[in-house]
Amino acid sequence: MLGRNPSIRACFPERFSDSNFDDSGQNSRRSYATSSATATPSESQPNSSRAALKPLKLVNNASKLPLPLPEHASARLVSQQTNATNHHHNNKDANAATPVQVVDKFIPAPSLATPPASTLPSSVPTIANVNGNSTRLTLYAPLYQAALKGDWGKAKEFLNMHPGAANVRITKGWETALHIAAGARHIAFVEELVKLTGVADLERRNKYNNTALCVAAASGITRIAEVMVKKNKCLPRIRGNKGVTPLYIAALFGHRDMVWYLYKVTAAEDLTQEDYIGLLIATITTDLFDVALCLIQHHPELATLRDSNGETALHVLARKPSAFASRSELGTWEKFIYPWIYVEPLVKSSCPSGMSKCCCDHTNQVPGHKAIYKKKLLHMQAIVLVELLWGQILSLEDSQITDILRSPSQVLFIAAEFGVVELITELIQSYPDLIWRVDEHSRSIFHMAVIHRQEKIFRLIHDIGALKDMIAAYKDKNNHCILHLAGKIAPPNRLNIVSGAALQMQRELLWFKEVEKNVQPLYKEMRDINGRTPRMLFTEEHAKLVKEGEKWMKSTASSCMLVATLITTVMFAAIFTVPGGNDNEKGTPLFLEAKSFIIFAISDALALFSSVTSILMFLSILTSRYAEEDFLRLLPQRLIVGLATLFLSIAAMLVAFGATFCIVLSQRLAWIAVPAALIACIPVTLFAFLQFPLLVDMIQSSNGAGIFS
Repeated sequence: MLGRNPSIRACFPERFSDSNFDDSGQNSRRSYATSSATATPSESQPNSSRAALKPLKLVNNASKLPLPLPEHASARLVSQQTNATNHHHNNKDANAATPVQVVDKFIPAPSLATPPASTLPSSVPTIANVNGNSTRLTLYAPLYQAALKGDWGKAKEFLNMHPGAANVRITKGWETALHIAAGARHIAFVEELVKLTGVADLERRNKYNNTALCVAAASGITRIAEVMVKKNKCLPRIRGNKGVTPLYIAALFGHRDMVWYLYKVTAAEDLTQEDYIGLLIATITTDLFDVALCLIQHHPELATLRDSNGETALHVLARKPSAFASRSELGTWEKFIYPWIYVEPLVKSSCPSGMSKCCCDHTNQVPGHKAIYKKKLLHMQAIVLVELLWGQILSLEDSQITDILRSPSQVLFIAAEFGVVELITELIQSYPDLIWRVDEHSRSIFHMAVIHRQEKIFRLIHDIGALKDMIAAYKDKNNHCILHLAGKIAPPNRLNIVSGAALQMQRELLWFKEVEKNVQPLYKEMRDINGRTPRMLFTEEHAKLVKEGEKWMKSTASSCMLVATLITTVMFAAIFTVPGGNDNEKGTPLFLEAKSFIIFAISDALALFSSVTSILMFLSILTSRYAEEDFLRLLPQRLIVGLATLFLSIAAMLVAFGATFCIVLSQRLAWIAVPAALIACIPVTLFAFLQFPLLVDMIQSSNGAGIFS
């Protein structure tokens, strides 16, 4: 039975243990020592050799450090120990002739680990009883390396020399070559190795009870799993570490194709209710929403069941903002094309394969935009999943619905904290009374939205009409109303979504002003238990941010003003040293009638005036008083004008340079004008890409509707 929604670390502890080598070795030595002490004479060494069972070392080795034995030496050692054991059974009195045996510290059952002695060389070097290192890792090192690299040629050569080694546990973690090759994702190697492996041997587990199919499920290569299951149909039902199935492991790693395949070959009677709810939670966690939808459609009762942590699938979805369009992080280009990507409406599927194809068959309809298509499909699947889950929960009694929404955590407030507006909207539309729900601090979802600066959640307050006045009147134990919460500084993760302390301060002011518009005048002067009004609390909480914003503004203005000053100097000098020179008699430029000269004159003047304007804007920023209110409109607007005019001056300067280039070289190298113009576009484009996002953010928040549009 599935134990407590095991994580990847819990399923494969051997891959995450810092002291894996030492601890595993110690455990293996202790377990083998215990089994040796209780073994029957036929399974253990003779009495005469037990006294000689000590650590081994080569006699002619001058170093104190243990050295691995060569392959031929290890093989001959095993052969000699086997011959000596047979000799002991034939003559029990010949104790002095019995050689020292090698203790296998890594394999609990020697009969399963040692290849037939007849296939191994028959000689062995002289050995003394000094160290206790086993020679088995050295003996099977070539097979291990071949399996790890997928070199079937070398593996086949080794297996020809050592028949039966294909089923041997060759690591201290008791893994066979099949475990190693499956984990390394070598399909051809696994196919050949499975041919040499018996049906029962495919069920062999490593030290942590994981079969080779469990490792294959983690690797995500469906073909490897198909090869194994084709030979042994029972493999999908064999559980690994912590009692997990290969199906759960595949879901935990997010391998969609592997999950669909194992779901198809795993019998329903082999899965318990705990397995199904664990699988549902795992698929939601790894964004396999198509699998989750299939599970809910075939097993609707899973929507109301809790996992071993006491959570339902709705709790897990509420903590996955990236699964919804409102909280998905898209770039500028992605935001532009997202609405134009067409995704077919999802339909219920009667079989897993149908839903699997839905995820990938239509990506070719949008060439070059597969990533956006997949994201939009994921968002649609998440919404449909919320609808199915919530529909099942609504079929319960009110007391049961309340219990699900409150325990172990409140779904509504988790979604408000993470800004999952789609989930909250779906819940409130079918259950309007949820807007009155409060947490242990008497805070509604709108209070949570203000605390965590989730503007899309807070905008829902405009949809409830006059009821917002009553909800805004809620106070917590510190006598903080919703405006006090807006006066507190935002959490770091929400504060840092905009760059620069000045813009962060502007965003905080926008929040305070927006909340202030939605409360009654009485609450603007309400005092908390410390006697602070919302405005006093805002000033106290943001004092450090104001200083950082002032420093950021001055630093930015100083750097940009330096660039603008250089442009002004160059453009002012260029107008008096026109390209081509002047007529000595008239004093007019020689190329006055040329189009290139007219372009030069216009662009030079434009660059000069723009750079001067930019200098004035940045100078006004440096001499500002830096009051709180200045960060809301005044300072951002000046920075916008300064950056825009600086960009214009840079562009005009490069146009003037290109025009000058054409005038000077028009007689001999006229063709060079085009490359020069293209190269001149590079700095302008680079500046635009670096500064344009900042400029757009400031324009939207300062002059447009802002973050609450």
